[in-house]
Amino acid sequence: MIAVPRPAAVAAADERSRAQRTRILKAAHQCFAESGFHAASMADISVRAGMSPGLIYRYFENKSAIIQAIVQQQLDLARERVRVSCGIDLTQKMIDEFGNASTDDEAKLNPALLLELSAEATRDPQIAAAVQSFDHELRSLLVEWLARNGNGDVRAAAQAAAPARALMLQIIFEGLRVRETREPGLDRDLLAAALRQCLPALLGPAESAG
Repeated sequence: MIAVPRPAAVAAADERSRAQRTRILKAAHQCFAESGFHAASMADISVRAGMSPGLIYRYFENKSAIIQAIVQQQLDLARERVRVSCGIDLTQKMIDEFGNASTDDEAKLNPALLLELSAEATRDPQIAAAVQSFDHELRSLLVEWLARNGNGDVRAAAQAAAPARALMLQIIFEGLRVRETREPGLDRDLLAAALRQCLPALLGPAESAG
């Protein structure tokens, strides 16, 4: 007679599985950011994760699958950030976060890794599809965030303008990440002045949402 796993045992196994996946993705994020997608091997990732390559292959069939999982992880994190972002000074947050990305922080896509990801999307159709899906959903989240304020004509105007504003926000977000790789010592006062000139027009009433 086959024993049926108890719910508590199943939950514990699921939690271990999630922890293992998270550990692998963190190690991969670090290896990719430091060495690039092609130079970093599955063996490198296994050493960084402190587990055997065979165990990693139980969760991800290849590096492309890991990259796709990193993209999904970033989308999940972006969804949560958008959800809790009402009332924050987004301009100041962007200034504060400029240049603070680390290869050890998988919650923030390292700028060098963002460039690697964009390049890899031109070569790997599966990664390209994952990136396109990420862009589409992130823009939808931003549209919803930008359009959620006001009543009557104010809300209608915000909703009408939201798609174009969301696109520009994506362009600014990504442009800043690229700028980090090219000009990490950028003067923060200059950055603040530039952002405070253009962002208020994009954010409109959404920046003061509560």
